[in-house]
Amino acid sequence: MSDFPWLTVLVLVPLVGSVAVALLPLPAAQAKQAGLAVSVVTLALAAAVAAQFDVDGGMQLTETHDWISAFGVHYALGVDGLGLLLILLTAVLVPLVLLAAWSDTDQPLGPDGEDESTRQGTGRAFVAWTLALEALSLAVFAATDVFLFYVVFEATLIPAYFLVGGFGREGRSAAALKFLMFQLAGGLVLLASVIGLYVVSAQQGSPSYLLSDLEQLDIGTEAGRWLFLGFFIAFAVKAPLFPVHTWLADTTERATPATSVLLVCVLDKIGTFGMLRFCLGLFPEASQWATPVVVALALVSIVYGALIAIGQDDILRLIGLTSLSHFGFITLGIFVLNTQGGSGAVLYMVNHGLGIAALFLAAGFVIRRRGTTLISQMGGVEKVTPVLAGLFLIAGLATLGLPGLSTFVSEFLVIIAAFQYQWWVGAIAVTGIVLAAIYVLWMYQRTMTGPTVPALPGTGTGADPDATGTGSTRTDLTVREGVVLVPLVVGLVLFGFYPGPLLEASNPYVGTLLERVGVTDDAPTVTSPESETPASAEEGS
Repeated sequence: MSDFPWLTVLVLVPLVGSVAVALLPLPAAQAKQAGLAVSVVTLALAAAVAAQFDVDGGMQLTETHDWISAFGVHYALGVDGLGLLLILLTAVLVPLVLLAAWSDTDQPLGPDGEDESTRQGTGRAFVAWTLALEALSLAVFAATDVFLFYVVFEATLIPAYFLVGGFGREGRSAAALKFLMFQLAGGLVLLASVIGLYVVSAQQGSPSYLLSDLEQLDIGTEAGRWLFLGFFIAFAVKAPLFPVHTWLADTTERATPATSVLLVCVLDKIGTFGMLRFCLGLFPEASQWATPVVVALALVSIVYGALIAIGQDDILRLIGLTSLSHFGFITLGIFVLNTQGGSGAVLYMVNHGLGIAALFLAAGFVIRRRGTTLISQMGGVEKVTPVLAGLFLIAGLATLGLPGLSTFVSEFLVIIAAFQYQWWVGAIAVTGIVLAAIYVLWMYQRTMTGPTVPALPGTGTGADPDATGTGSTRTDLTVREGVVLVPLVVGLVLFGFYPGPLLEASNPYVGTLLERVGVTDDAPTVTSPESETPASAEEGS
């Protein structure tokens, strides 16, 4: 079974499922059932990949085939600790997103300004685009050829654009266009660096885009820095990072909560994934050269994102802006270039995906009941939907880094790493945690506590009609909504108290990466019980 193409199958299952759902004349209900089944099979395949993974084995389950020999392009896949965690995160979130959006896509939607009677039903389209985005994202996290990575990196924009522009609220078409323009601009800069890598590799022998070959190249200092900038700018747009972040708030405000989960918790992770895999992995000298500027941008993102989130009245826009601050923490952990920072950044990518997904989806359920996204028009939700309000609170507390929830572990490691880098960097980063407490608790107070505000008349945004048959705004969490939120909350609590599995997968990768960058630090070591003489005993003997 070692020769079985696990990663190819993992990518093909949702891709084929997407095409089948799009082309077969299935009713919306059957299309959603088929899409959910495909996403569950994909999750099972991801679990099978994880079961075979050796945490100390480096790049595994590799597949390499010639694609465009003249340019040194290969169809090459592989998975290491970083890729495995993001593949699992993607595979877990997609079925939950499909369940969360089960009723949202029943309402026919189309381009802004189009007459309602001419709009097409979109349940099947939503499922097809979601599966397509899953397949392409999995390919991004598994690609070990730079050209292949670039192709699927750009291809993810197709389903993402249609998910934003085809579903959501008024103004979604403009938001989708803004999203696409930013992403395409970053992709063009990346393309220039991808071409530059070909030139460099061709000058030193046979051209190749394989990561294993590129890592052996002697890229000059000046060339390396220019190539680094191309990769970093594209990934900063994708992540996003200040000042190329302005598409984020508009997109999450106009898109559906389910689409925002796919964008922020899956697609945007490609940015920080690329910083680790390509910026540090291929251009170690340039990464050290750029560290002061990147750290400064990360600190601005942390503080600025938190400050502007505090003043937002639209709950979806607020949650989207919090991710600007969170991606600042992730980028900071990556570029302080020490063990704690790298491990914290990788953990943050996973834990942020769980926490923000729970927050977006819980907010979406609240919006269906209240008939508005405006915080100023909500209030008293916890009196009529206490279970939903409780899960929303847990997700919010995870976002602000409450001890005992998984995001705390990530932030703690990044903060330690920041203080090791420079004390003032750590001091500024800590303010992001304080500001997070303000925007999360104030958001909860204004939406969940106080007198109950009636749902807006004529909105049709009651609780899940599948469960109640009435659309009553007083119905608490339904079974379907519980199946969506409870696993995410369990993950936040589980990895808050027991982050070991995540660290076991990420630490070997981080250690190898920092060794390539040429950075060593005083990472804490633990003497195993089987050791004959602990280090402290040797010193005393």
